[in-house]
Amino acid sequence: MPALPLNKSYMAYSVTNSKGQAYFLHGKMVTLRGGRKQQIYYFARTEKADVMESLPTGYKVTENKRTGLPMLKKA
Repeated sequence: MPALPLNKSYMAYSVTNSKGQAYFLHGKMVTLRGGRKQQIYYFARTEKADVMESLPTGYKVTENKRTGLPMLKKA
C-alpha cells in the first residue's frame, strides 16, 4: 500500500500499547545493497510522510512484552 500525503484527509492506522502509548504504522520501499527493492513497515510515535491508512494484508500486530513496542508479524 502506498504512503499517503499528509495534506489529505484520512485516518492513519494506529495502535495503543499496554503502556498507553500510541504508535502509527508507516511503510516505504527501500533499495537493498544488491539493488532489490523491498517494502518495509515500522511504527513511530508521530505521523510522518509515509504513514499508512490500514494494516497490510496478511499481517498482524504483536507487542514486545519487555519494551512494549508494537511489531508486525505475518499472520
